[in-house]
Amino acid sequence: MTIKPAHRINTVEEYYFSSKLREIAGMRAGGADVLNLGIGSPDLPPHPSVIATLHEWALRPDAHGYQGYQGRPELRLAMANWYRLYFGVSLDPEKEVLPLLGSKEGIMHISMAFINPGDRVLVPDPGYPTYSAATKLAGGIPETYDLLPENNWKPDMRALENIAPGEIKLMWLNYPHMPTGQAADLKTMETLLNWARSRNILLVNDNPYSFILNRNYLSILSLDGAREQSIELNSMSKAQNMAGWRVGMAISNPEFINHIIRFKSNMDSGMFLPVQMAAVKALELGQDWYDQLNEIYTGRKDLAAAILKAAGCTLQDNQQGLFLWGRIPDKYEDSYALSDRILRQAHVFITPGGIFGNNGNQYLRISLCSKPEVLQQGLDRIQKLKLQAS
Repeated sequence: MTIKPAHRINTVEEYYFSSKLREIAGMRAGGADVLNLGIGSPDLPPHPSVIATLHEWALRPDAHGYQGYQGRPELRLAMANWYRLYFGVSLDPEKEVLPLLGSKEGIMHISMAFINPGDRVLVPDPGYPTYSAATKLAGGIPETYDLLPENNWKPDMRALENIAPGEIKLMWLNYPHMPTGQAADLKTMETLLNWARSRNILLVNDNPYSFILNRNYLSILSLDGAREQSIELNSMSKAQNMAGWRVGMAISNPEFINHIIRFKSNMDSGMFLPVQMAAVKALELGQDWYDQLNEIYTGRKDLAAAILKAAGCTLQDNQQGLFLWGRIPDKYEDSYALSDRILRQAHVFITPGGIFGNNGNQYLRISLCSKPEVLQQGLDRIQKLKLQAS
């Protein structure tokens, strides 16, 4: 007799990068020098003052106990001030801001707090796979909505108008968009907000890329009435280089925040106090921090674009975020075929767009989270394959 796992495990697969990293590790163990240009984990450190604050608080003997589920008042206030300064959104730090152990945690918490078994949830295609996975784990049914290049990777409102009230419980948005790099657009968000309000659909905008290769910081919560119909997630992983620290936030009205806390409080015992105080310091950094960061990413973007072009891809201009998205040549069956060929022959891994949905099957996504010398090495290897001519 064997002990079987819960049925919900059968609704999701292992995260693609989890299995791919094992494959890359196996290749490296066999002697291959594999360059990983696929995952968006910033290779740059946080500001020195942030690390110093972490160290200072970690030395305190009273800093190592359990913390509150809602986070320190200082952190909630810093998050509220950050939203006011950069997004023009005024928040009550006591009731409308909830620190999270990373925004990925928030995706699961929101799903568990709002989705009942059988509820239908709109997820973008292409889009972050965790939206669908969290929906399934909560017992919901993910329904994809198309994002297409001919519509600038924005939702097709004509198709959404066919959805009747009561059909959909929640809709995931992600602008600036990953993986396509499409910028946020308040006019589009306002149209979606009015549409969602007419159908009583909860909108959730996942907004971790707003500071990367962008100066036009936008939040759905800046729209009138958005707080009553939507939640926004944000993260310190990208803009503050704190991916491994696991600091994110959920922003919404007090009722929605309380629903999330009721679930979250059963899942963790608070965030390490020195991490919270270091996050406060990181949120106090000025515009010069983001400008310096983007100067680095701009240089990397040029190299990443050259890599995709060497692979025969075509790119749309003005992409934002930590990645570049390029359409593969028609001669390849799909993005997996080209990605695997580059990995096998050049020992360079570039993410196949198909992992983000059917509409990504003909695209590759390359990360900007590698130093220029690594990107240059990847470019040299791929150029030797002469993929443009093959």
